[in-house]
Amino acid sequence: MSSLRQRLPGSSWRGWWQPFLSVFRKNGLKENVVAGDKLLIKAQIVLPAWDLPPLPEGGVLVEGDRIVAVGPAREIRASHPQVRVKDLGACLLFPGLVNAHTHAAMTIFRGLADDLPLMRWLEGYIFPAERHLCPRWVYWGTKLAIWEMLSSGVTTFADMYIFAPEVLKAADEAGMRALIGEGLFDFPSPGYGPLEVGLKLTRELLETYADHPRLGVMICPHALYTCSPETLKKAFSLAERFGARFNIHLAETADELKLIQERYGHSPVKHLASLGMVSENLLAVHGVKLTSEEIVLLAEGRASLVHCPESNLKLASGVAPVPEMLQLGLNLALGTDGPASNNDLDLIGEMRTAALIQKGVRERATLIPAREAFRMATEAGARALGIANLGRLEPGALADMAALDLSRPHLTPIYDPLSLLVYSARAGDVIWVMVAGKEVFKEGRPLGFDARETRAEVLLIAQEIREKLGLNSPLR
Repeated sequence: MSSLRQRLPGSSWRGWWQPFLSVFRKNGLKENVVAGDKLLIKAQIVLPAWDLPPLPEGGVLVEGDRIVAVGPAREIRASHPQVRVKDLGACLLFPGLVNAHTHAAMTIFRGLADDLPLMRWLEGYIFPAERHLCPRWVYWGTKLAIWEMLSSGVTTFADMYIFAPEVLKAADEAGMRALIGEGLFDFPSPGYGPLEVGLKLTRELLETYADHPRLGVMICPHALYTCSPETLKKAFSLAERFGARFNIHLAETADELKLIQERYGHSPVKHLASLGMVSENLLAVHGVKLTSEEIVLLAEGRASLVHCPESNLKLASGVAPVPEMLQLGLNLALGTDGPASNNDLDLIGEMRTAALIQKGVRERATLIPAREAFRMATEAGARALGIANLGRLEPGALADMAALDLSRPHLTPIYDPLSLLVYSARAGDVIWVMVAGKEVFKEGRPLGFDARETRAEVLLIAQEIREKLGLNSPLR
């Protein structure tokens, strides 16, 4: 292992981990516990966080759903000689990724309508297809999405869609951590009908999942062009009452800017601000068309924004001003958006795109370094969703983590593990995932549900969609 240590940049790794070796005593965790209650996870390299150096031959000690210690595996084992050990071997162990915006069940519409601008895509294809949605479609589509997200190391996701109870059910069965909301519109939804029923459903979900250890509920008015000020006020009032995230698509396209300006006399951000809705609970998505003044407005309101670069590129929405967002202090998370507009849920690939697109457009190679893209996909994402103690491997943090198989040819050799993860890895390289201290993914398969059954059900659903939309494709 000495050769690996020599390859890792710098020597600052020596000793940084020593404070982490003591057992974390907060939150009811005790030092004198039965050995079988703890699990030591070993890996060739542990990457604790975006701002901490990699740890060769590292270990993470887990008790219940929390991390107790992080450091050299040998030293943790010496302090806990009877502890159970999970040796991942030639792997890079890193904090579970946070997909801060998606529409998971839209896996069933993947590839349905490509190479179209947003409004034509929505109004000509997606909205008509969604009129046929049913709980079964959403349930199995979400399960397929979870399988896909786990394969890229995602342990937490935020989802705005229709039939939210089915999304919550699928996420719970899979053992995922998630923040989920029912999409709210001025027009009747195929999931609940009129708006008032949707608001009632959302309130009931907030009450039902108030104490769930992994799942939460957010308020999800779809966008300013599908929700009137009256709808927004009702939704925001609910968010304030429950202290929930207020999730909305915002400033995504030039067409949206024009429409909102004509309708309300303000830009999208200023319209939202005029309604008093720029706050810490605001989880805005996209922000492609933001001015510096609007970025400051969001940052000073302590709002968060989710950057979805691949969806923005595919729908020709533009490239968000990410360097300015970071410079002006806006908390910026990362999301894939839905699999019908991306077209995948690979958050590792999303990190790479987020870093590369700014370098190319601005012609500055130093913009959005790998560590910043990784921060967006971990710690910043957790902050955006309002989940404390997530996005880092350190004592007291939630035990959510993933392991990358380092034996792959495109992951060889290793000079900088963090850069390797962002620029060289891809979905499918992740072979093991833990959420809340429990294994949920191993060797390419979710452990909480049957992957083969899920794929078979989605193929049946795809055939039903073809028949309802009059598509004559034999492909399955």
